Amino acid sequence: MPSVPLSAFPDSLRGKRILLCTESFGPVNGVSRTTLMLVNHLRENGANVAVVAPHNHTQQNTFVPTTPTTVAENDNNRDVRIHGYPLPYNPELSVVYPVRLSTLYAKTFEGETPDLIYLASPASLGFQVMLQLRQQPPDNQIPIICNFQTDLAGYCAILFPPPFSNLAVLAFARVQTFLFNHASIKTIFYPSQFVRRYLEKHSVQSEKLELLQRGVDTAVFNPSRRSDALRAELAPNGEIILICVSRIAGEKGFDFLADAATALDARGLNFKLYIVGGNRNTAVETEIQDSFAPLVEKGKVIFAGFKVGEVLATAYASADVFLHCSVTETFGLVVLESMASGVPVVARDEGGPSDIVRDGETGYLTPPKDLDAFVEKVMLLAEDGILRKRFSRDARRQAEEATWERINNKVAWRMAKTIEQRSRERAERQAGVKDPQDPADNAEVSAFDALQTKMADARLAGGMALISATWVAVGGYLAFIKMALWMKRRTRG
Repeated sequence: MPSVPLSAFPDSLRGKRILLCTESFGPVNGVSRTTLMLVNHLRENGANVAVVAPHNHTQQNTFVPTTPTTVAENDNNRDVRIHGYPLPYNPELSVVYPVRLSTLYAKTFEGETPDLIYLASPASLGFQVMLQLRQQPPDNQIPIICNFQTDLAGYCAILFPPPFSNLAVLAFARVQTFLFNHASIKTIFYPSQFVRRYLEKHSVQSEKLELLQRGVDTAVFNPSRRSDALRAELAPNGEIILICVSRIAGEKGFDFLADAATALDARGLNFKLYIVGGNRNTAVETEIQDSFAPLVEKGKVIFAGFKVGEVLATAYASADVFLHCSVTETFGLVVLESMASGVPVVARDEGGPSDIVRDGETGYLTPPKDLDAFVEKVMLLAEDGILRKRFSRDARRQAEEATWERINNKVAWRMAKTIEQRSRERAERQAGVKDPQDPADNAEVSAFDALQTKMADARLAGGMALISATWVAVGGYLAFIKMALWMKRRTRG
Protein backbone atom coordinates (compact mmCIF):
# COMPACT_ATOMS: atom_id res chain seq x y z
CA MET A 1 0.00 0.00 0.00
CA PRO A 2 1.39 3.44 -0.89
CA SER A 3 2.51 5.60 2.00
CA VAL A 4 -0.44 6.94 4.00
CA PRO A 5 -0.56 9.03 7.21
CA LEU A 6 -1.04 6.30 9.83
CA SER A 7 -1.51 8.96 12.48
CA ALA A 8 -4.80 9.98 10.79
CA PHE A 9 -8.06 8.16 10.07
CA PRO A 10 -9.26 8.27 6.42
CA ASP A 11 -12.21 10.67 6.07
CA SER A 12 -13.66 8.68 3.17
CA LEU A 13 -14.35 5.71 5.47
CA ARG A 14 -16.67 7.65 7.77
CA GLY A 15 -20.26 6.51 7.28
CA LYS A 16 -19.31 3.49 5.15
CA ARG A 17 -21.04 0.19 5.92
CA ILE A 18 -18.57 -2.48 7.06
CA LEU A 19 -19.72 -6.02 7.83
CA LEU A 20 -17.17 -7.54 10.19
CA CYS A 21 -17.40 -11.30 10.68
CA THR A 22 -15.28 -12.87 13.39
CA GLU A 23 -15.00 -16.34 14.88
CA SER A 24 -14.86 -14.92 18.43
CA PHE A 25 -15.53 -11.48 19.85
CA GLY A 26 -14.70 -9.88 23.18
CA PRO A 27 -11.98 -10.51 25.77
CA VAL A 28 -11.72 -14.22 24.94
CA ASN A 29 -8.24 -14.53 23.44
CA GLY A 30 -5.58 -12.50 21.68
CA VAL A 31 -7.34 -12.67 18.30
CA SER A 32 -10.72 -11.54 19.64
CA ARG A 33 -9.14 -8.76 21.74
CA THR A 34 -7.38 -7.51 18.61
CA THR A 35 -10.67 -7.53 16.69
CA LEU A 36 -12.45 -5.70 19.51
CA MET A 37 -9.79 -2.97 19.44
CA LEU A 38 -10.31 -2.53 15.69
CA VAL A 39 -14.11 -2.39 15.97
CA ASN A 40 -13.94 0.25 18.71
CA HIS A 41 -11.47 2.32 16.68
CA LEU A 42 -13.59 2.22 13.52
CA ARG A 43 -16.78 3.13 15.36
CA GLU A 44 -15.16 5.94 17.32
CA ASN A 45 -14.07 7.48 14.02
CA GLY A 46 -17.48 7.31 12.35
CA ALA A 47 -17.46 4.06 10.37
CA ASN A 48 -20.72 2.11 10.40
CA VAL A 49 -19.56 -1.31 11.61
CA ALA A 50 -21.84 -4.32 12.09
CA VAL A 51 -20.30 -7.31 13.86
CA VAL A 52 -21.39 -10.91 13.29
CA ALA A 53 -19.91 -13.48 15.64
CA PRO A 54 -20.83 -16.87 17.11
CA HIS A 55 -22.97 -17.11 20.21
CA ASN A 56 -20.95 -16.24 23.33
CA HIS A 57 -23.02 -18.17 25.90
CA THR A 58 -25.13 -15.13 26.72
CA GLN A 59 -28.72 -14.57 25.68
CA GLN A 60 -28.21 -11.01 24.44
CA ASN A 61 -28.59 -10.36 20.72
CA THR A 62 -28.50 -13.89 19.37
CA PHE A 63 -30.32 -15.64 16.59
CA VAL A 64 -30.56 -19.00 14.91
CA PRO A 65 -30.12 -18.39 11.15
CA THR A 66 -33.00 -20.67 10.16
CA THR A 67 -35.45 -18.93 12.51
CA PRO A 68 -35.00 -15.16 12.17
CA THR A 69 -37.83 -14.46 14.61
CA THR A 70 -35.45 -15.18 17.49
CA VAL A 71 -33.36 -12.11 16.69
CA ALA A 72 -32.79 -9.56 19.44
CA GLU A 73 -31.76 -6.29 17.80
CA ASN A 74 -29.12 -3.94 19.15
CA ASP A 75 -29.63 -0.50 17.61
CA ASN A 76 -26.48 0.95 19.14
CA ASN A 77 -23.76 -1.39 17.96
CA ARG A 78 -25.42 -3.69 15.39
CA ASP A 79 -23.81 -6.75 16.96
CA VAL A 80 -25.43 -10.03 15.94
CA ARG A 81 -24.67 -13.41 17.45
CA ILE A 82 -25.26 -16.69 15.62
CA HIS A 83 -25.38 -20.17 17.05
CA GLY A 84 -23.00 -23.02 16.43
CA TYR A 85 -21.40 -26.10 17.94
CA PRO A 86 -18.83 -25.18 20.64
CA LEU A 87 -15.43 -26.79 20.26
CA PRO A 88 -14.84 -29.26 23.11
CA TYR A 89 -11.23 -28.14 23.61
CA ASN A 90 -12.20 -24.46 23.57
CA PRO A 91 -15.92 -23.79 24.13
CA GLU A 92 -15.42 -20.07 23.48
CA LEU A 93 -15.07 -20.95 19.79
CA SER A 94 -17.78 -22.54 17.67
CA VAL A 95 -18.35 -24.23 14.35
CA VAL A 96 -21.26 -22.02 13.25
CA TYR A 97 -24.38 -23.37 11.60
CA PRO A 98 -24.92 -22.56 7.90
CA VAL A 99 -26.27 -19.03 7.40
CA ARG A 100 -27.09 -17.15 4.19
CA LEU A 101 -25.49 -13.82 3.39
CA SER A 102 -28.93 -12.33 2.74
CA THR A 103 -29.83 -13.15 6.35
CA LEU A 104 -26.69 -11.41 7.62
CA TYR A 105 -27.45 -8.34 5.50
CA ALA A 106 -31.02 -8.25 6.84
CA LYS A 107 -29.90 -8.46 10.46
CA THR A 108 -27.12 -5.90 10.21
CA PHE A 109 -27.90 -3.23 7.60
CA GLU A 110 -31.64 -3.90 7.19
CA GLY A 111 -31.14 -5.60 3.83
CA GLU A 112 -28.70 -3.07 2.38
CA THR A 113 -25.45 -4.51 1.13
CA PRO A 114 -22.27 -3.46 2.95
CA ASP A 115 -19.52 -1.48 1.24
CA LEU A 116 -16.91 -3.95 2.47
CA ILE A 117 -16.65 -7.23 4.37
CA TYR A 118 -13.85 -7.78 6.87
CA LEU A 119 -13.16 -11.36 7.98
CA ALA A 120 -11.21 -11.61 11.23
CA SER A 121 -9.35 -14.91 11.33
CA PRO A 122 -11.80 -16.67 8.97
CA ALA A 123 -12.84 -20.21 9.83
CA SER A 124 -16.34 -21.71 9.84
CA LEU A 125 -18.15 -18.35 9.51
CA GLY A 126 -15.58 -16.68 7.27
CA PHE A 127 -15.40 -19.67 4.94
CA GLN A 128 -19.18 -19.56 4.48
CA VAL A 129 -19.08 -15.87 3.60
CA MET A 130 -16.28 -16.32 1.06
CA LEU A 131 -17.92 -19.35 -0.54
CA GLN A 132 -21.26 -17.60 -0.96
CA LEU A 133 -19.80 -14.37 -2.32
CA ARG A 134 -17.85 -16.13 -5.06
CA GLN A 135 -21.17 -17.49 -6.44
CA GLN A 136 -22.50 -13.99 -7.05
CA PRO A 137 -22.22 -11.97 -10.27
CA PRO A 138 -19.40 -9.38 -10.25
CA ASP A 139 -21.61 -6.41 -9.28
CA ASN A 140 -22.79 -8.27 -6.16
CA GLN A 141 -19.35 -9.40 -5.02
CA ILE A 142 -18.61 -7.18 -2.04
CA PRO A 143 -14.82 -6.76 -1.65
CA ILE A 144 -13.33 -8.75 1.21
CA ILE A 145 -10.35 -8.07 3.47
CA CYS A 146 -9.14 -11.01 5.55
CA ASN A 147 -6.95 -11.00 8.63
CA PHE A 148 -5.22 -14.38 8.90
CA GLN A 149 -4.60 -14.70 12.64
CA THR A 150 -5.14 -18.37 13.53
CA ASP A 151 -3.14 -21.37 12.33
CA LEU A 152 -6.08 -23.77 12.07
CA ALA A 153 -3.99 -26.41 10.33
CA GLY A 154 -1.40 -26.25 13.10
CA TYR A 155 -4.09 -26.72 15.74
CA CYS A 156 -5.49 -29.74 13.90
CA ALA A 157 -2.03 -31.30 13.58
CA ILE A 158 -1.69 -31.19 17.37
CA LEU A 159 -5.24 -31.89 18.55
CA PHE A 160 -6.36 -34.62 16.13
CA PRO A 161 -4.75 -38.07 16.06
CA PRO A 162 -3.45 -39.50 12.76
CA PRO A 163 -4.81 -39.98 10.16
CA PHE A 164 -7.44 -37.35 11.04
CA SER A 165 -4.73 -34.72 11.62
CA ASN A 166 -3.21 -35.30 8.18
CA LEU A 167 -6.60 -35.12 6.51
CA ALA A 168 -7.53 -31.96 8.42
CA VAL A 169 -4.27 -30.18 7.52
CA LEU A 170 -4.72 -31.12 3.85
CA ALA A 171 -8.38 -30.05 3.89
CA PHE A 172 -7.61 -26.63 5.39
CA ALA A 173 -4.81 -26.06 2.89
CA ARG A 174 -7.08 -26.88 -0.07
CA VAL A 175 -10.00 -24.83 1.24
CA GLN A 176 -7.86 -21.78 1.98
CA THR A 177 -6.17 -21.93 -1.42
CA PHE A 178 -9.55 -22.22 -3.15
CA LEU A 179 -11.18 -19.37 -1.22
CA PHE A 180 -8.29 -16.90 -0.85
CA ASN A 181 -7.40 -16.92 -4.54
CA HIS A 182 -10.79 -15.61 -5.68
CA ALA A 183 -10.98 -12.08 -7.10
CA SER A 184 -13.35 -10.91 -4.32
CA ILE A 185 -10.51 -11.31 -1.78
CA LYS A 186 -8.60 -8.06 -2.14
CA THR A 187 -6.18 -8.16 0.81
CA ILE A 188 -5.03 -10.77 3.30
CA PHE A 189 -3.33 -9.30 6.35
CA TYR A 190 -0.75 -11.57 7.95
CA PRO A 191 0.91 -11.00 11.35
CA SER A 192 4.32 -12.64 10.84
CA GLN A 193 6.71 -14.02 8.23
CA PHE A 194 5.80 -17.51 9.46
CA VAL A 195 2.23 -16.96 8.25
CA ARG A 196 3.32 -15.39 4.97
CA ARG A 197 5.46 -18.44 4.17
CA TYR A 198 2.50 -20.70 4.99
CA LEU A 199 0.15 -18.79 2.68
CA GLU A 200 2.64 -18.59 -0.19
CA LYS A 201 3.34 -22.31 0.20
CA HIS A 202 -0.35 -22.89 -0.48
CA SER A 203 -0.36 -20.75 -3.63
CA VAL A 204 -2.03 -17.60 -2.25
CA GLN A 205 -1.05 -14.68 -4.51
CA SER A 206 1.77 -12.63 -3.00
CA GLU A 207 0.26 -9.35 -4.22
CA LYS A 208 -2.71 -9.87 -1.88
CA LEU A 209 -0.55 -10.27 1.22
CA GLU A 210 0.14 -7.34 3.54
CA LEU A 211 1.91 -7.37 6.90
CA LEU A 212 -0.18 -6.27 9.87
CA GLN A 213 1.30 -6.75 13.30
CA ARG A 214 -0.41 -6.00 16.58
CA GLY A 215 -0.26 -3.23 19.09
CA VAL A 216 -0.17 -3.13 22.85
CA ASP A 217 -1.59 -0.73 25.42
CA THR A 218 1.61 0.45 27.06
CA ALA A 219 -0.34 2.39 29.70
CA VAL A 220 -2.04 -0.77 30.95
CA PHE A 221 0.91 -3.13 30.46
CA ASN A 222 3.63 -1.21 32.22
CA PRO A 223 6.59 -2.00 34.52
CA SER A 224 5.12 0.44 37.06
CA ARG A 225 2.47 -2.18 37.91
CA ARG A 226 5.07 -4.42 39.52
CA SER A 227 3.62 -5.43 42.90
CA ASP A 228 5.84 -6.23 45.87
CA ALA A 229 2.80 -7.65 47.65
CA LEU A 230 2.08 -10.12 44.86
CA ARG A 231 5.75 -11.09 44.66
CA ALA A 232 5.83 -11.72 48.40
CA GLU A 233 2.71 -13.86 48.10
CA LEU A 234 4.05 -15.92 45.19
CA ALA A 235 7.70 -16.10 46.19
CA PRO A 236 8.02 -15.46 49.95
CA ASN A 237 11.58 -16.79 49.97
CA GLY A 238 12.81 -14.61 47.12
CA GLU A 239 12.36 -17.21 44.36
CA ILE A 240 12.65 -16.21 40.71
CA ILE A 241 9.13 -15.82 39.31
CA LEU A 242 8.58 -17.34 35.88
CA ILE A 243 5.25 -16.55 34.23
CA CYS A 244 3.21 -18.09 31.42
CA VAL A 245 0.00 -16.41 30.22
CA SER A 246 -2.05 -18.60 27.92
CA ARG A 247 -5.31 -20.39 27.40
CA ILE A 248 -4.74 -23.82 28.89
CA ALA A 249 -5.02 -26.14 25.89
CA GLY A 250 -3.03 -28.88 24.23
CA GLU A 251 -1.98 -26.77 21.25
CA LYS A 252 -0.37 -24.15 23.54
CA GLY A 253 2.75 -26.22 24.28
CA PHE A 254 2.04 -27.11 27.91
CA ASP A 255 3.67 -30.51 27.52
CA PHE A 256 6.91 -28.70 26.61
CA LEU A 257 6.45 -26.26 29.50
CA ALA A 258 5.96 -29.12 31.98
CA ASP A 259 9.17 -30.76 30.76
CA ALA A 260 11.04 -27.45 31.00
CA ALA A 261 9.82 -26.80 34.54
CA THR A 262 10.82 -30.31 35.57
CA ALA A 263 14.29 -29.79 34.09
CA LEU A 264 14.67 -26.42 35.85
CA ASP A 265 13.74 -28.07 39.14
CA ALA A 266 16.27 -30.86 38.53
CA ARG A 267 18.97 -28.23 38.02
CA GLY A 268 18.22 -26.75 41.41
CA LEU A 269 16.74 -23.41 40.26
CA ASN A 270 14.83 -21.73 43.06
CA PHE A 271 11.72 -20.65 41.13
CA LYS A 272 7.97 -20.31 41.12
CA LEU A 273 6.12 -20.85 37.82
CA TYR A 274 2.97 -18.71 37.73
CA ILE A 275 0.53 -19.94 35.05
CA VAL A 276 -2.25 -17.46 34.22
CA GLY A 277 -5.14 -18.72 32.13
CA GLY A 278 -7.74 -21.43 31.99
CA ASN A 279 -10.14 -23.34 29.78
CA ARG A 280 -13.93 -23.33 29.85
CA ASN A 281 -13.72 -27.10 29.41
CA THR A 282 -12.66 -28.21 32.88
CA ALA A 283 -11.71 -31.70 31.66
CA VAL A 284 -9.06 -30.26 29.33
CA GLU A 285 -7.79 -27.88 32.01
CA THR A 286 -7.58 -30.65 34.60
CA GLU A 287 -5.73 -32.96 32.24
CA ILE A 288 -3.04 -30.35 31.59
CA GLN A 289 -2.78 -29.40 35.26
CA ASP A 290 -2.21 -33.05 36.08
CA SER A 291 0.99 -33.01 34.02
CA PHE A 292 2.39 -30.47 36.52
CA ALA A 293 1.15 -32.39 39.61
CA PRO A 294 4.58 -33.25 41.09
CA LEU A 295 5.72 -29.63 40.83
CA VAL A 296 2.43 -28.31 42.20
CA GLU A 297 2.84 -30.58 45.22
CA LYS A 298 6.33 -29.15 45.77
CA GLY A 299 4.95 -25.60 45.56
CA LYS A 300 6.92 -24.85 42.39
CA VAL A 301 3.91 -24.28 40.09
CA ILE A 302 0.86 -22.10 40.76
CA PHE A 303 -2.23 -22.05 38.53
CA ALA A 304 -3.91 -18.66 38.82
CA GLY A 305 -6.90 -19.08 36.48
CA PHE A 306 -8.19 -16.37 34.16
CA LYS A 307 -7.11 -12.78 34.76
CA VAL A 308 -7.92 -9.65 32.76
CA GLY A 309 -7.29 -5.92 32.80
CA GLU A 310 -5.16 -4.37 35.49
CA VAL A 311 -5.00 -7.62 37.47
CA LEU A 312 -3.46 -9.34 34.45
CA ALA A 313 -1.08 -6.41 33.90
CA THR A 314 0.05 -6.64 37.52
CA ALA A 315 0.73 -10.36 37.11
CA TYR A 316 2.93 -9.70 34.07
CA ALA A 317 4.90 -6.87 35.65
CA SER A 318 5.49 -8.76 38.90
CA ALA A 319 7.32 -11.61 37.16
CA ASP A 320 10.99 -11.92 36.22
CA VAL A 321 10.93 -14.00 33.02
CA PHE A 322 8.10 -14.84 30.63
CA LEU A 323 8.03 -18.38 29.17
CA HIS A 324 6.30 -18.91 25.82
CA CYS A 325 6.11 -22.52 24.68
CA SER A 326 3.44 -22.52 21.97
CA VAL A 327 4.51 -23.14 18.36
CA THR A 328 1.08 -22.45 16.81
CA GLU A 329 0.89 -18.69 17.40
CA THR A 330 0.54 -16.56 14.29
CA PHE A 331 1.59 -13.53 16.34
CA GLY A 332 1.65 -14.05 20.12
CA LEU A 333 0.08 -10.97 21.70
CA VAL A 334 1.03 -12.19 25.19
CA VAL A 335 4.69 -11.90 24.22
CA LEU A 336 4.27 -8.23 23.34
CA GLU A 337 2.25 -7.59 26.51
CA SER A 338 5.03 -9.16 28.56
CA MET A 339 7.66 -7.00 26.89
CA ALA A 340 5.54 -3.87 27.48
CA SER A 341 5.51 -4.89 31.15
CA GLY A 342 9.30 -4.94 31.18
CA VAL A 343 9.58 -8.73 31.41
CA PRO A 344 12.06 -10.45 29.05
CA VAL A 345 10.88 -13.50 27.11
CA VAL A 346 12.21 -16.96 26.41
CA ALA A 347 10.29 -18.45 23.46
CA ARG A 348 10.54 -21.31 21.03
CA ASP A 349 11.64 -20.00 17.63
CA GLU A 350 8.47 -20.84 15.71
CA GLY A 351 5.52 -18.74 14.58
CA GLY A 352 4.77 -15.13 15.50
CA PRO A 353 7.15 -14.73 18.47
CA SER A 354 10.07 -15.17 16.06
CA ASP A 355 9.17 -11.75 14.61
CA ILE A 356 8.67 -10.09 18.01
CA VAL A 357 11.54 -11.17 20.23
CA ARG A 358 14.93 -9.72 19.33
CA ASP A 359 17.15 -12.65 20.23
CA GLY A 360 19.84 -11.62 22.68
CA GLU A 361 18.30 -8.15 23.21
CA THR A 362 14.75 -8.42 24.52
CA GLY A 363 14.76 -12.14 25.21
CA TYR A 364 15.88 -15.42 23.71
CA LEU A 365 14.61 -17.64 20.88
CA THR A 366 15.50 -21.30 20.98
CA PRO A 367 15.06 -24.13 18.42
CA PRO A 368 11.44 -25.34 18.74
CA LYS A 369 12.29 -28.90 19.77
CA ASP A 370 15.45 -28.19 21.80
CA LEU A 371 14.37 -28.47 25.42
CA ASP A 372 17.93 -28.17 26.74
CA ALA A 373 18.52 -24.89 24.87
CA PHE A 374 15.26 -23.48 26.25
CA VAL A 375 16.16 -24.44 29.80
CA GLU A 376 19.69 -23.00 29.41
CA LYS A 377 18.32 -19.59 28.39
CA VAL A 378 15.86 -19.54 31.27
CA MET A 379 18.69 -20.39 33.68
CA LEU A 380 20.86 -17.65 32.19
CA LEU A 381 18.23 -14.94 32.72
CA ALA A 382 17.19 -16.27 36.11
CA GLU A 383 20.75 -16.21 37.48
CA ASP A 384 21.96 -12.93 35.94
CA GLY A 385 20.07 -9.98 37.39
CA ILE A 386 22.07 -7.37 35.44
CA LEU A 387 21.32 -9.11 32.11
CA ARG A 388 17.67 -9.44 33.06
CA LYS A 389 17.45 -5.73 33.85
CA ARG A 390 19.00 -4.76 30.51
CA PHE A 391 16.63 -7.05 28.60
CA SER A 392 13.72 -5.62 30.57
CA ARG A 393 14.59 -2.05 29.57
CA ASP A 394 15.06 -2.94 25.88
CA ALA A 395 11.86 -5.01 25.80
CA ARG A 396 9.86 -2.06 27.11
CA ARG A 397 11.45 0.30 24.59
CA GLN A 398 10.57 -2.05 21.72
CA ALA A 399 6.95 -2.42 22.87
CA GLU A 400 6.52 1.36 22.98
CA GLU A 401 7.02 1.43 19.20
CA ALA A 402 3.81 -0.59 18.62
CA THR A 403 0.62 1.46 19.11
CA TRP A 404 -2.92 0.30 18.38
CA GLU A 405 -3.85 3.62 16.76
CA ARG A 406 -1.29 3.31 13.96
CA ILE A 407 -2.07 -0.37 13.38
CA ASN A 408 -5.84 0.15 13.26
CA ASN A 409 -5.43 3.19 11.03
CA LYS A 410 -3.47 1.01 8.63
CA VAL A 411 -6.49 -1.31 8.39
CA ALA A 412 -8.81 1.68 7.97
CA TRP A 413 -6.77 3.09 5.08
CA ARG A 414 -6.76 -0.29 3.35
CA MET A 415 -10.54 -0.46 3.77
CA ALA A 416 -11.01 3.02 2.32
CA LYS A 417 -8.83 2.33 -0.71
CA THR A 418 -10.54 -1.03 -1.33
CA ILE A 419 -13.98 0.64 -1.35
CA GLU A 420 -12.73 3.36 -3.70
CA GLN A 421 -11.28 0.74 -6.04
CA ARG A 422 -14.60 -1.12 -6.17
CA SER A 423 -16.44 2.12 -7.01
CA ARG A 424 -14.10 2.75 -9.95
CA GLU A 425 -14.46 -0.82 -11.22
CA ARG A 426 -18.27 -0.68 -11.06
CA ALA A 427 -18.30 2.63 -12.90
CA GLU A 428 -16.12 1.15 -15.64
CA ARG A 429 -18.41 -1.88 -16.00
CA GLN A 430 -21.52 0.27 -16.12
CA ALA A 431 -19.96 2.46 -18.79
CA GLY A 432 -19.87 -0.60 -21.05
CA VAL A 433 -23.49 -1.64 -20.42
CA LYS A 434 -25.98 -1.40 -23.32
CA ASP A 435 -28.52 1.45 -23.49
CA PRO A 436 -31.14 0.76 -20.76
CA GLN A 437 -33.76 2.76 -22.75
CA ASP A 438 -33.60 0.37 -25.71
CA PRO A 439 -36.40 -2.24 -25.24
CA ALA A 440 -34.47 -4.90 -27.16
CA ASP A 441 -31.34 -4.34 -25.11
CA ASN A 442 -33.39 -4.19 -21.93
CA ALA A 443 -35.03 -7.56 -22.62
CA GLU A 444 -31.66 -9.09 -23.41
CA VAL A 445 -30.15 -7.78 -20.18
CA SER A 446 -33.14 -8.99 -18.13
CA ALA A 447 -32.90 -12.48 -19.59
CA PHE A 448 -29.15 -12.56 -18.91
CA ASP A 449 -29.68 -11.37 -15.32
CA ALA A 450 -32.31 -14.04 -14.74
CA LEU A 451 -29.95 -16.73 -16.02
CA GLN A 452 -27.13 -15.39 -13.86
CA THR A 453 -29.41 -15.43 -10.82
CA LYS A 454 -30.44 -19.04 -11.41
CA MET A 455 -26.83 -20.11 -11.88
CA ALA A 456 -25.78 -18.29 -8.70
CA ASP A 457 -28.60 -19.92 -6.75
CA ALA A 458 -27.60 -23.36 -8.03
CA ARG A 459 -23.95 -22.83 -7.14
CA LEU A 460 -24.91 -21.46 -3.75
CA ALA A 461 -27.15 -24.45 -3.03
CA GLY A 462 -24.27 -26.78 -3.88
CA GLY A 463 -21.85 -24.79 -1.74
CA MET A 464 -24.19 -24.71 1.25
CA ALA A 465 -24.74 -28.46 0.89
CA LEU A 466 -20.97 -28.92 1.01
CA ILE A 467 -20.70 -26.69 4.08
CA SER A 468 -23.49 -28.62 5.80
CA ALA A 469 -21.87 -31.98 5.03
CA THR A 470 -18.52 -30.73 6.32
CA TRP A 471 -20.17 -29.42 9.48
CA VAL A 472 -21.86 -32.77 10.10
CA ALA A 473 -18.53 -34.60 9.72
CA VAL A 474 -16.61 -32.19 11.95
CA GLY A 475 -19.45 -32.00 14.45
CA GLY A 476 -19.60 -35.78 14.68
CA TYR A 477 -15.90 -36.00 15.39
CA LEU A 478 -16.07 -33.18 17.96
CA ALA A 479 -19.01 -34.87 19.66
CA PHE A 480 -16.93 -38.05 19.86
CA ILE A 481 -14.08 -36.09 21.52
CA LYS A 482 -16.49 -34.47 23.95
CA MET A 483 -17.91 -37.86 24.93
CA ALA A 484 -14.40 -39.27 25.38
CA LEU A 485 -13.46 -36.37 27.67
CA TRP A 486 -16.65 -36.88 29.69
CA MET A 487 -15.95 -40.60 30.09
CA LYS A 488 -12.37 -39.86 31.08
CA ARG A 489 -13.53 -37.38 33.71
CA ARG A 490 -16.06 -39.89 35.07
CA THR A 491 -13.39 -42.60 35.22
CA ARG A 492 -10.99 -40.28 37.04
CA GLY A 493 -13.76 -39.32 39.48
